[in-house]
Amino acid sequence: MSEANPPRLSQKLEDQLCFDLYVTSRALTAAYRPLLSALGLTYPQYLVMLALWEHGPLTVTALGTRLSLDSGTLSPLLKRLEGAGYLQRARVQTDERAVEVSLTAAGVALKARAADVPGTITCMIGLQPQAMQDLQRTLRAITEHLEHAQQAQ
Repeated sequence: MSEANPPRLSQKLEDQLCFDLYVTSRALTAAYRPLLSALGLTYPQYLVMLALWEHGPLTVTALGTRLSLDSGTLSPLLKRLEGAGYLQRARVQTDERAVEVSLTAAGVALKARAADVPGTITCMIGLQPQAMQDLQRTLRAITEHLEHAQQAQ
C-alpha cells in the first residue's frame, strides 16, 4: 500500500478498525475502574505505578517516554500520586533540570495490594495467553507503523 495512492475502503462504522480499538479501549479501562478505585488509583495513575514498580526511580522525562505521555499530562498525575503519599519527586543532583520520581514505602506496599489486578483483567478479557501475546504484538506493530507514518509527513 502506498500513502500516495491509498485504497478506497468502506466508510461504514462497523468496518473501521479505529472504532473497534476505541470501544475496546473504553471497555477495558472501565473494567479496571472498580479494581483500581479500591486502591485509590485512576487508570493513568496505575500505569505510572506499574512503570515505577518495574523500573524503580525514573526521571520525569524517562517516565513520560515509557508511558507515551507528555509532561503536561504526566505532571498532574505525579502531583496527585505524591499527594497520596505513593511517590516523591526530587531534582537530580547531577542535572538540576531533571526531576527523578521514586516510590515511597507506601508506593512500594501498594504493589502487593495491586497484585491481583493483571490476572483479574486477563480473566475478564477471556483470551488464551498466546492470543493475548499475538494481539499485543499486533497492536505494537500498528503503533510503530503509525508513528513512522507520522514522522514521514
